[in-house]
Amino acid sequence: MGFFNRLLNTNDKTKDSIWKVLTTEEELSVIIQRSHEKPMAIFKHSTRCSISSMAKSRLERNWDIPADKLDIYYLDLIQYRPTSNKIAELTEVQHQSPQVIVLNKGKAIYNASHNQISVEGIKEALDKTPQK
Repeated sequence: MGFFNRLLNTNDKTKDSIWKVLTTEEELSVIIQRSHEKPMAIFKHSTRCSISSMAKSRLERNWDIPADKLDIYYLDLIQYRPTSNKIAELTEVQHQSPQVIVLNKGKAIYNASHNQISVEGIKEALDKTPQK
C-alpha cells in the first residue's frame, strides 16, 4: 500500500508544502525580521536550470526539519530578479543559483549552492546556532 500511496501522492505529506513563497523585497524584509525569532531559510531557484531542479527535488524528498525550527522560502529568481539581488546585498552572500541561505538574527549563518545544497547541511548549521 505504501508504494501506491506514494504513486498517488496520498497519505504522504505534500512536498510543496515545505515552501513559503518569496516574491518581493518587502517580504524579504519581513523574513529578515522574523529571523530574530527563529531561523529562516531561502532557496533561490532558477526555473531554467536542471541542477537547480535537482537541488529543489532533493530538498523536498529529504525534508524533515520541523516548521517550528525553521521556515523555508522559495524564490523563483528568474521571475523575481530584483528580490534575488536584494538577498545578495542584504545577506552579503554572493549570488549563486541554485542557492540556499539560512538566516538567524538577521545574519546569514549558512549558505550552499549547486550540489552542496542538502538538508543535512542545513541541520548542521541549525545545530551550531544558539537558541534564543
